[in-house]
Amino acid sequence: MPALDEHPPAEPASYEAALAELDRLVQQMEAGQLPLDHLLDGYRRGAELLAFCRQRLASVEAQVKVLEDGQLKDWS
Repeated sequence: MPALDEHPPAEPASYEAALAELDRLVQQMEAGQLPLDHLLDGYRRGAELLAFCRQRLASVEAQVKVLEDGQLKDWS
């Protein structure tokens, strides 16, 4: 995992990549593995990753349709 002071890409390559990075970041923060001066950067990056994941999920959810009785209906 790259150190936080190395500038990671602004946008992850995929939802899965964002989720994996977020998971690693949370584990580091929970384990106290980040120096105090990096915690704020970690929190900011985590917020960016969370927003990216939420946007991707909302986008996919808006596109998913369920075929029911020959009619397409919005996913619920």
